[in-house]
Amino acid sequence: MKRMLTLLASTSLCLTLVACANMTNRDVGTITGGVLGGALGNQIGGGSGRVLATVGGTLIGAYIGGAVGQSMDDVDRMRMTQAFETNRTNQATSWHNPDTGNTYTVTPTHTYTNPRGQACREYSTTAIIGGKRQQIYGTACRTSDGSWKIVK
Repeated sequence: MKRMLTLLASTSLCLTLVACANMTNRDVGTITGGVLGGALGNQIGGGSGRVLATVGGTLIGAYIGGAVGQSMDDVDRMRMTQAFETNRTNQATSWHNPDTGNTYTVTPTHTYTNPRGQACREYSTTAIIGGKRQQIYGTACRTSDGSWKIVK
């Protein structure tokens, strides 16, 4: 029960920070990666090692999430939002950015309408940045002007 409350509090903090500020892609990636990494570390760790596993997972997740968020340029973000708009659930879109050398694969994994009436899509992104494979999960919702905004 205590683990569930900690996870819920962390997720709420993440969503609050994302909703209340003009955050960069790196910021969103860092927070999302940190929350997911901390949750995973908490599940893996046991006994007195659980705190260390949670902290380690948070730091590693934040680092990876921040790196993916920072590495995306405007063309990459456009390709990502195009996948949110046109891909069926579980249909991947991949591309290679010749300017950065990075490769991305974005896959919308779940589509739903949130309580505010916005169309939202959960997604996974696999990025190969500097030869290292990184995996990020998130959620994007369509705004009133029709654009997609990463919310988690």
